[in-house]
Amino acid sequence: MARKSLIHREKKRQKLEHKYHLIRGSSKKKISKVSSLSEKWKIHVKLQSPPRNSAPTRLHRRCFLTGRPRANHRDFGISGHILREMFHTCLLPGAIRSSW
Repeated sequence: MARKSLIHREKKRQKLEHKYHLIRGSSKKKISKVSSLSEKWKIHVKLQSPPRNSAPTRLHRRCFLTGRPRANHRDFGISGHILREMFHTCLLPGAIRSSW
């Protein structure tokens, strides 16, 4: 299980990203439309004004059950070892388990 502080930090980043999503998108569209370099620099400064943690690249996908940041499957939203345990206990219908 991941530490609660790390999970809380990730949730805070998700809220910030959602809050500043429209601001970032509109300023990126303005940069592509403007032709003068000085105007692009002004818009670029506005693009850097939101907090760093509001950038979508700072988000990290975590396991829904344990909060583990690594080995997550997009389809299920859980980490690999939890997924394997669920396969073995037949909690995921239609999944074929493998052991070698």
